Amino acid sequence: MNEVFELQYALDTFYFLVCGALVMWMAAGFSMLEAGLVRSKNTTEILTKNIALFAIACFMYLVCGYAIMYGMAGEDGLHAAVPFLAGITGDGVSDGDSYAPSADFFFQVVFVATAMSIVSGAVAERMKLWAFLAFAVVMTGFIYPMEGRWTWGGNPVFGLYELTMVDFAGSGIVHLAGAAAALAGVILLGARKGKYGKNGEVNAIPGANLPMATLGTFILWMGWFGFNGGSVLQTSTVDTANAVAVVFLNTNAAAAGGAISAMILARILFKKADLTMILNGALAGLVVITAGPDTPTPLQATIWGALGGILVVFSILALDKFKIDDPVGAISVHGTCGILGLLLVPVTNGDATFVGQIVGAVTIFVWVFVASLIVWGIIKAVMGVRVSEEEEYEGVDLAECGMEAYPEFNKAS
Repeated sequence: MNEVFELQYALDTFYFLVCGALVMWMAAGFSMLEAGLVRSKNTTEILTKNIALFAIACFMYLVCGYAIMYGMAGEDGLHAAVPFLAGITGDGVSDGDSYAPSADFFFQVVFVATAMSIVSGAVAERMKLWAFLAFAVVMTGFIYPMEGRWTWGGNPVFGLYELTMVDFAGSGIVHLAGAAAALAGVILLGARKGKYGKNGEVNAIPGANLPMATLGTFILWMGWFGFNGGSVLQTSTVDTANAVAVVFLNTNAAAAGGAISAMILARILFKKADLTMILNGALAGLVVITAGPDTPTPLQATIWGALGGILVVFSILALDKFKIDDPVGAISVHGTCGILGLLLVPVTNGDATFVGQIVGAVTIFVWVFVASLIVWGIIKAVMGVRVSEEEEYEGVDLAECGMEAYPEFNKAS
């Protein structure tokens, strides 16, 4: 039996690490998607933000984030966190462990980076680089770990009440949280120059590289199998292996449903097959199914994704009506569709209730939005959050990074 246990431990640890690597690869997806949907003069800065935020997330979660989210060293349980100076070694096997604790840390830290990546695209083309990175320190080191402590960490909200929300892989805990932080930043930051006319008209600002944006979407789609599949936590038994297969199948079905419904709706509304809406439709389907990919049938998962694809189109249009400028549609994809995903869980999962899902969603949104608004406000008062009008016109690549992504192209133009 001991040999069987060791084999299961090794298989589950390896599976966890591979899924974590897939989620880490989503950082490349966010980078390519955002770089494709901004103007060429802002490409270098958006790429800089994405690689820097990933590094900051890894460092801050190691220093304090994991300990805040799952408990300080010495507490019982698999997730007993070992702070930075002591290291997270994962040596030895405790009773009840099905995989190495260090593998759990690695899997969790890439989720933190995903939440912060959502913010990056929403504030693109007009935010100061160092203001964004300052916020990333607080978001990944404190704001996200606190709401994670109340949800996946299983602790009461400020000691007042316990959440009963079911969120399998993070439609609310990761995606809604990232969108709430992004919304707070966008409100303080304001819209890009020229995005909205004096009479309320919305002026389209096309992205510079749609092939890159499409590549980014496919990378995210692939990485999502690790995001949702890894959240099964095991794969070394018949039951868990079957569960992983169901999650993979439903994740893929929801993405397909979201892309198709967004494409059809765009054709109805705009008389064209809008590629950006199709891309966001696929991502919307993925966000929706993330809350509960383990219980729907494949047909239901496709329908859930299709609902997400429809919602994201209307949400993007609605935010523009309110002059909330989100260059990549991140708030709609991860925020409104994250809420939809949470609300759909009770339809197929008897352990979830609509009241529990709503309370959980409200708790996450209020905490992250208010805390982020305060942090953004402090950063704005101390160092400012927006580049000058001249720097925005010339492009933040030169102003913030001192280099262009396509120097030969711009010279030829």
